[in-house]
Amino acid sequence: MKRIFGAKNNKEPPPSIQDASDRINKRGESVEDKVKRLDAELCKYKEQIKRTRPGPAQEAIKARAMRVLKQKKMYEGQRDMLYNQTFNLDQVSFAAEGLKDAQQTMTALKSANKELKGMMKTVKIQDIDNLQDDMMDLMDESSEIQETLGRSYNVPDDIDEDDLMGELDALEADMGNETEADGVPSYLQPDKEPDLTDELNLPAAPMGHTGAPPGRAQAEDEWGLPAVPRASLRG
Repeated sequence: MKRIFGAKNNKEPPPSIQDASDRINKRGESVEDKVKRLDAELCKYKEQIKRTRPGPAQEAIKARAMRVLKQKKMYEGQRDMLYNQTFNLDQVSFAAEGLKDAQQTMTALKSANKELKGMMKTVKIQDIDNLQDDMMDLMDESSEIQETLGRSYNVPDDIDEDDLMGELDALEADMGNETEADGVPSYLQPDKEPDLTDELNLPAAPMGHTGAPPGRAQAEDEWGLPAVPRASLRG
């Protein structure tokens, strides 16, 4: 059958933009190397022309330099053409990448739009408003319950606030008077110890007259009392 109809030819896939760009860049680098090599050769000929006297030898060097210069110009034209091709391929690659990004963005937006529509079907504005109203009612009821539980018992309702304020002002005035008199209120002052001498009315201790002969001082002990002779202590 292959002999009759022939074998199927396997065609290679067309090169991508990146492959074509890489291939052209390699050619451009090769041409650039040739241009550099010709520049070095021109510099060598230039030095030779400077060292050679005018004549046939100098003319021969100039002819070789002109031939090299023509080759350099040709390679520079090829290099510029390859660089222009690379630039065009880069522009096309950027445009293709931008289109791919746009396609992905559109796909993502369509998926998000579909998902949002499905979510909006389960969430309704009216349900949210009703929920907010229920929450407000619950908060009001909770406040009423707290206020009811916080009421005071056995407090008469006919208490005049003006009378209470008058009593408070009088109490503050009394406290101010005590503070101005002593510097410290009476209920904050320390308790004073009673003087036992004044309460018992004891006579004062004798000072100097102890029954001793005049002109002779009577010895006193450490408490100010007449000292007892040692002989009397022994007897």
